[in-house]
Amino acid sequence: MYDRKTVRRRRAVLGLLVAGALILLTAYFGESAGGGLHSVQRGVFSIVSPIQDGASRALKPIRDAVGWVGDTFSAKGQLADLRKQRDQLRQNVASGEEALRENARLQGLLNLDTTLNLKQYSPVSARVIGVSPTVWFATVNIDSGTGDGVRTDMPVINDAGLVGKVSVAASDAAKVSLITDSSVQVSVRVAQSGVSGLVQASVGNPDDLLMRYTSKRDRVLPGQRVVTAGTTSSRLESPYPPGILVGTVTHVDDAGTDAQVVHVVPAADMHRLEFVQVLTRKLNGNRP
Repeated sequence: MYDRKTVRRRRAVLGLLVAGALILLTAYFGESAGGGLHSVQRGVFSIVSPIQDGASRALKPIRDAVGWVGDTFSAKGQLADLRKQRDQLRQNVASGEEALRENARLQGLLNLDTTLNLKQYSPVSARVIGVSPTVWFATVNIDSGTGDGVRTDMPVINDAGLVGKVSVAASDAAKVSLITDSSVQVSVRVAQSGVSGLVQASVGNPDDLLMRYTSKRDRVLPGQRVVTAGTTSSRLESPYPPGILVGTVTHVDDAGTDAQVVHVVPAADMHRLEFVQVLTRKLNGNRP
């Protein structure tokens, strides 16, 4: 332990140092700029300043490196945040565009219901949830089934025109055979002239519908519209109501002969089906 003399001695030294410092400060601030204490300060500064400058120059690369590392990490963090904001904005834009496109499709179906008075056929709207991977059997799956009143052989349309008919129906889904499937046949007529025939997809070329069984007296021209004929025979009932657009005539092979074949491009784009309607009610045997 410290004895009392040592403690008193240290207190005395501390007091002398404080008193000396006060005397020096008083003398420093009281003398003129050319006084002795100011001269001592300038001398000390002139000695220390080169040392400080050298140390500053020597440490500058280290400071710059530390600053560069800090700025780099900061910039990377800001870049990551900006990328997240960009991706979110892209997602928002894509979602908005998708909603607008779906709304346009649904509005088209509503307009079709009004134009062709399809409400009387009790249409059921459905979303396409699967497509056939081949061109030989063109089918799509929809998310409506028997629980919604969907049955086999019911006609299926979209906002552009005829799509096909239901070939398989489950409780909550159904398979639709498209008119571009070579196994599907549709009785049709030319809207402008009333010329009738039967449309079936060309094997191996589903985007080309062939209208057959016209005669040489039947004049069919490119650009004319082809629609469903409805039931034309008491022995053969059509599943399709009359007047639904099937497609447009592109050209005619062997025109003016009994062997003429009318080529029709489908009105509905079967490669981009999103929403469809199943006509669940039949009126008067679908007669025109």
